[in-house]
Amino acid sequence: MSLLEVDGVVCGYTDMDILQGLSIHVDRGEIVSIIGPNGAGKSTLLKAIIGLLKPRDGHIFFNGKDITIESTEKIVALGIGYVPQEKNVFNSLTIMENLEMGAFLKRNIDDITNEIFNMFPVLREKKNQRASTLSGGEVKMLAMGRALMIGPDMLLLDEPTAGLSPKFRGVVFDKITHINNAGTTVLMVEQNAKMALSISGRGYVLEMGQNRLEGEGMSLLEDEKVMKLYLGEE
Repeated sequence: MSLLEVDGVVCGYTDMDILQGLSIHVDRGEIVSIIGPNGAGKSTLLKAIIGLLKPRDGHIFFNGKDITIESTEKIVALGIGYVPQEKNVFNSLTIMENLEMGAFLKRNIDDITNEIFNMFPVLREKKNQRASTLSGGEVKMLAMGRALMIGPDMLLLDEPTAGLSPKFRGVVFDKITHINNAGTTVLMVEQNAKMALSISGRGYVLEMGQNRLEGEGMSLLEDEKVMKLYLGEE
């Protein structure tokens, strides 16, 4: 049984369905990337999984439980962390206060805080600074750290390297690999498809709210059709 199963989901905004019967699965321990053109439904998929959008049809299962109509708070409590692309930290709060906000479901957070600081040493060094003083790459690390404070089984990442310099993109991808190696399953939407697929066991290519292709990460990287349509020609 997969950790996450999205089965025939139809979902969107007001009267417009963005996802058109989409189905994917993520097994425990995987990194899975979702790629595709703008408007394909990538971010909509993550919002449906975390409960910010409610599907009009289909089902979403996490760890064998149907979470299709559950609240976001309940879904987070079941073990899914979510890092949106934007507005993912509280700029007026310190790094430490941001992490504490992420641990609202826990009473004793000392151990998990130390784990986050060990994973992101720069956050320990600046723990009393406001988030507004951080660089773009540091903000991404803080956002991931805050989502990890609940000790989730799965982490959903929406464009984790958007707007970052090449140097920081590499750092963030290294951190994602580290998070996965530490035991957290990762489902990632990412525009930098080449780098995302290179660290992913599997990937899905979305187009107009449906699966266009799926396969092992390296196989998709080597697929001429994917290279031409979605990754850009060398």
